[in-house]
Amino acid sequence: MPPDDIHDIAARRLSGSHLRYTASRRALVEVLSRSPHPLTLPQILGSDTSLAQSSAYRNLGELIGAGVVHRIVTSDEHAHFELAEDLTEHHHHLICTSCGTVTDFTVSARLEKELDAALGAEAAERGFTAEHHRLDLLGRCADCA
Repeated sequence: MPPDDIHDIAARRLSGSHLRYTASRRALVEVLSRSPHPLTLPQILGSDTSLAQSSAYRNLGELIGAGVVHRIVTSDEHAHFELAEDLTEHHHHLICTSCGTVTDFTVSARLEKELDAALGAEAAERGFTAEHHRLDLLGRCADCA
């Protein structure tokens, strides 16, 4: 999605939550949109030195609440943040249980369709209507293995 579209959507979603799309929030969205993988707060702050830690963390919470950002909890001391999937592309995560590294990955369209069908069937069997899915694989990255 083009960066201007991401910013327009972020502004609309924040407005829907009665929040303004401030320069700090825009900077956070910009940092996340440029990253090929989810980032920790220290990585975000290192990418844009104009961001203050206290306001960055508060603004990330507001962006999460507005559906602009997604928080990924790992086994390390820092959560990872990325743009909401509908602002990027459907993907999954490899999460290292040793170092906490998060890597995005996609699967073939065929496998994605099979996953959707299998997970949808499991949900329906339990009277649950699935809207989408996330798949996180937990294990050890190449560096930690």
